[in-house]
Amino acid sequence: MRELAIIEAPSVLGLRPSGVQDLPTALLDAGLSTGLDAVRAGRVEPPAYDPTRDPTTGVLNPHGIADYSARLADAVGDVLDTGRFPVVLGGDCSILLGNLLALRRRGRRPGLLFLDGHTDFYQPSAEPYGEAASMDLALATGRGPRPLTDLEGHGPLVRDEDVVAFAFRDTDESEQAGMQPLPPGLHAVDLDGVRASGAATAARRAVDRLTARTGAGFWVHLDVDVLDDAIMPAVDYRLPGGLSWEELQTVLRTALSDPGAVGLDVTIFNPRLDPDGTIAARLAECLRRGLAFADST
Repeated sequence: MRELAIIEAPSVLGLRPSGVQDLPTALLDAGLSTGLDAVRAGRVEPPAYDPTRDPTTGVLNPHGIADYSARLADAVGDVLDTGRFPVVLGGDCSILLGNLLALRRRGRRPGLLFLDGHTDFYQPSAEPYGEAASMDLALATGRGPRPLTDLEGHGPLVRDEDVVAFAFRDTDESEQAGMQPLPPGLHAVDLDGVRASGAATAARRAVDRLTARTGAGFWVHLDVDVLDDAIMPAVDYRLPGGLSWEELQTVLRTALSDPGAVGLDVTIFNPRLDPDGTIAARLAECLRRGLAFADST
């Protein structure tokens, strides 16, 4: 049995203070931890948000993100060292860097299951606002300005071949915007690919690939815009299509029940776009059902 440890990481340094910072409170108030073997492991507050794009890196808040990543890695590392399973509630997608840094500090070369409606592989010159939340996968694999790609001298936090980008649907949009292409070594399964084989089979293949490639386990990153826009409109960058609740639950159950899973983060849900709380309640239920398998392995 693995006890879950919930860390609140309400950083919007890689986006903007649109409401995403309220994600942890909204999900906890909606009963996320109900029925789970879970403890609260603290809250990591971000530094002040600076809306000015850094002229050297072309990124918003690069030094703030680097500092925050180190402090979040402290919190995640403390949880890992107790043998608990960290569940990190963002915040925007830039929190991924701190989670992976915690693993790299411990000499691990983790895998990454990247569940996101977008591939987040932008370079600063193609990202119109300089938001690291659109670059997190690129930064984690070592592409981008050094203050964010060489945290504490660890270089790339994850290798291309140890990543599975899963259920994204932004290929046309990102190509038109001039996003750098995904590297050939990074395994990519878009939404059509998931649907072609079914969510359960696609998820099993992704997990098997990650566990076969690395003995350090794998982190699960969940941007809730991987869900169908019709059922998850409470995100800042909407895109038609996406997974159903049942498909996401299947993917989470498959991934989190595997002994190789070492942690989960949840990002981008914006409670201000869910005024009656119905989406938060449904998301909390979906996560509870997935996490029930994490604390039973």
